[in-house]
Amino acid sequence: MPRTPQEIFESYVYAGPLTRNADALAENFTEDGVFEAPLMPVGAAFPRRLEGREEIRRTMAAHYLRQAQDGRSPNLEKSRYVLHTTSEPDVFIAEIDTVFDGDGEDVAVSLVQIFRVRDGRIARLRDYFAPELLS
Repeated sequence: MPRTPQEIFESYVYAGPLTRNADALAENFTEDGVFEAPLMPVGAAFPRRLEGREEIRRTMAAHYLRQAQDGRSPNLEKSRYVLHTTSEPDVFIAEIDTVFDGDGEDVAVSLVQIFRVRDGRIARLRDYFAPELLS
């Protein structure tokens, strides 16, 4: 039985933002999967496009190492998301408001992700977030 958008999204979020496990994150993608961050400027430390499961694994492992040094983690009680299905069965959209605990002040981040899936895995993910969040 194929995974639902909810299952795919939750697996992706658990592997990525919550546990920062690049191996688990990469396994959510098809072998030829694509991860895109279209709003990232050319030449930024975080790439605009990653092609293939192994490039996603390698690049996100390095990113998670850098990210671990910032000490921020999402507050699940304050964060929210809504999944929107589309007329195309292999496409869904996640509308996300993530709250990070800060030093005395929470930081809220809003973003949108568009998922295209194939055989229960992510074939293409377009992640629209503010680039300054990674600088």
